[in-house]
Amino acid sequence: MPPSQNSTDATPPWVVAPTEERNPETVDIDLASTLDLLRMINDEDAKVPAAVRAVLPALATAVDLATVALRAGHRVHYFGAGTSGRIAMMDAAELTPTYGTDPAQVVAHHAGGLEAVQRPIEGVEDREANGAAEGGELGPGDVAVGLAASGRTPYVVGALRAARGRGARTILISANPAASLGAEVDVHVGVATGPEVIAGSTRMKAGTAQKMLLNAFSTAVMVRLGRTYSNLMVAVAARNAKLRGRVVRILVEATGLEPRVCAEAAELAEGDCRVALVSLLAEVPVPAARRALAETGGAVRPALAIAGPGN
Repeated sequence: MPPSQNSTDATPPWVVAPTEERNPETVDIDLASTLDLLRMINDEDAKVPAAVRAVLPALATAVDLATVALRAGHRVHYFGAGTSGRIAMMDAAELTPTYGTDPAQVVAHHAGGLEAVQRPIEGVEDREANGAAEGGELGPGDVAVGLAASGRTPYVVGALRAARGRGARTILISANPAASLGAEVDVHVGVATGPEVIAGSTRMKAGTAQKMLLNAFSTAVMVRLGRTYSNLMVAVAARNAKLRGRVVRILVEATGLEPRVCAEAAELAEGDCRVALVSLLAEVPVPAARRALAETGGAVRPALAIAGPGN
């Protein structure tokens, strides 16, 4: 998407992003049979995982920045417009039920607000000043993650520049490795997904790549913060019958103990899976498990070392 007239992006408006170029593999897509059409789409989709793998070193740096920020009590904010913004909002919303995070820890901003999530609002992505106003709410130690397929969406540009001006660390996730904004941020995760099946339709490969990258980013951050034990979601609290059953199953998987024993431990821990897990594995009372987890910020493995025999 070309920058708005008030944008200070140095990219000339006539220079198209890679996602806006015509794809030579799909020029006859409107003449193809339905099955061949779908094969064309699938062939292009198959290129995305390799493109994502190529930028994992940059993504790892982004994960470490966010982990340090959250561990220190700061926040991570996502900024995006259109498809990018919707992916960001979905990712942020799913962290609380999956990993027990405070909703204020990872916050998503969509150009145009919640109304624009369901119904596109013309021109909101071009309002750099709106992004700057929202990015300006961040402070030192926070992390701003901008998602823009072109790497130059004015709303995202404004948000990242304002956040950086406030002392926040900045990350750009784009489908344009050559985006000029990449030189202004701390980390640019520029994935080369190339031309879309339908020129400019960035809900396709670029959107798939952003979903993969943001899934991996937030999951890795949660793992680094100790919100899992092994590959189990132990930061879940048993607030209803379904979740109580899930906590018991997790405890059985993690400890190898009988379901009855795990259910009793979960009840003593008032549904807190991590407290029950540390209590069972370290063979300590619930209060000792709580104290150990408080010392480690909720991370189970180091809490086990603190609560274990002789400590």
